[in-house]
Amino acid sequence: QVQLFESGGGLVQAGESLRLTCTTAGETFNTFVLGWVRQAPGKEREFLGAISWSGGSPLYGDSVQGRFTVSRDSYQNAVFLQIDRLRPDDTAVYYCVGRWAPDNMIFTTPQKYDYWGQGTQVTVSS
Repeated sequence: QVQLFESGGGLVQAGESLRLTCTTAGETFNTFVLGWVRQAPGKEREFLGAISWSGGSPLYGDSVQGRFTVSRDSYQNAVFLQIDRLRPDDTAVYYCVGRWAPDNMIFTTPQKYDYWGQGTQVTVSS
C-alpha cells in the first residue's frame, strides 16, 4: 500500500513562490508516477503535472502556464511542486497523486490516479 503525504502549504502573498513536498510511504518502484492536482472552491479538480519515478521530463496540464515545476528526489522519496509568482486564483487544496504505470505513461486526468494524499491548503492573498 502506498501512502502520500503533502507539506508546505500555507498563507502566502501574491507574487511569492512556494514549494510543496510530497513524501511517500510504502514501496514505490520505477513504474510509479507521482504528480499534483489542485481543487479550488467550487471548481473541478485540475491536473497540474506529474513525473515518472524512473525519471524523464514531467508532463504538465494544459492550464499550467509555466509557473509550475514538478521535480523529484528519489533519495528522499519525494516529489516537489514549485509554484512561482503566486496569484490569488492559485488558492486551492493541492493534492499529491500517484498511480502504477508499467509503461510510464502519465495521464492528465485526475481520475486516473489511484493514490491521493490528504491535501495541503494554499491560500494566496492579494
